[in-house]
Amino acid sequence: MTSAPLIDPFMRAIDYLRVSVTDRCDFRCTYCMSEDMTFLPKRDLLTLEELDRMCSTFIRLGVKKLRITGGEPLVRRDIMTFFNAMGRHLESGALNELTLTTNGSQLHRFAKDLYAAGVRRVNISLDTIDTDKFAQITRWGRLANVLRGIDAAQEAGLRVKINAVALKNFNEDEMVPITQWCKSRDMDLTWIEVMPMGDMGEEDRLDQYWPLSDLRARLAETYTLTELSERTGGPARYVRLEETGQKIGFITPLTHNFCESCNRVRLTCTGQLYMCLGQEDMADLRAPLRMNDEGQGALETAIRTAIALKPKGHDFDYSRQRPDGQMSRHMSHTGG
Repeated sequence: MTSAPLIDPFMRAIDYLRVSVTDRCDFRCTYCMSEDMTFLPKRDLLTLEELDRMCSTFIRLGVKKLRITGGEPLVRRDIMTFFNAMGRHLESGALNELTLTTNGSQLHRFAKDLYAAGVRRVNISLDTIDTDKFAQITRWGRLANVLRGIDAAQEAGLRVKINAVALKNFNEDEMVPITQWCKSRDMDLTWIEVMPMGDMGEEDRLDQYWPLSDLRARLAETYTLTELSERTGGPARYVRLEETGQKIGFITPLTHNFCESCNRVRLTCTGQLYMCLGQEDMADLRAPLRMNDEGQGALETAIRTAIALKPKGHDFDYSRQRPDGQMSRHMSHTGG
């Protein structure tokens, strides 16, 4: 028996849950976290069994899309146990899609198992295809490992989308090469504006910020762009490059507020539910999850109470030459 769906105060149906299964990562990307990160004690994280119960409750309440994130989700020990458990909801028809966002470093190890669990698409975060620049931006990463992961994913039958963060004076000159590379590999591509999340130490957000309005204008110097009306329920807006037939996405939280159609919430690896990526308000779901309540009534009530507090939108703003709306937590904490 299904429960009433999750509807927020602005009549948006919440059917998309992003779940961070760990705050740990084997990269230290300069726009995502500091190099000397202090991670959560492992005892504070939800167990894989608790993540199963939590996600299953959301699915019972109408969530149709489940995206697994981190940190880097594939560094969590025994993570395939969780993916395999979620596969039962795909088989029953309760869940339409199970997917993940990854940096690709571990994908060569897990691609076949992910496909067997029901995953059909993966997003790979990759901001440069230059070996030296990749080592610079990720601090600890190696491009060859990611390329090996992409090969493994495609061989396993997974559809790959590349998510590239637009970074001023870093990958501006790679806009066309990355586009051409994605075309040659039959991969989708989405550009993302850098978001003001967490203290980056010496990194300056305003120095990194490259508005996608400028990127798009430059892209139009090489290609004919046709606006697409397609919406996936997410924040991306799409164009088609007429010369190649590619569909290119743009996620622009700063130059365009995409909140009017937001259908998602984000769960951290410690059970905190963030109703908006760009707001600090959150609800603690770990406590009701761990209550002695076999019917899960307390958890369901806590979820509905949280959804009732979902804000209309975020407050990200660089227009006054300072990162207004900056979140104190790092992107890795919420899972993007």
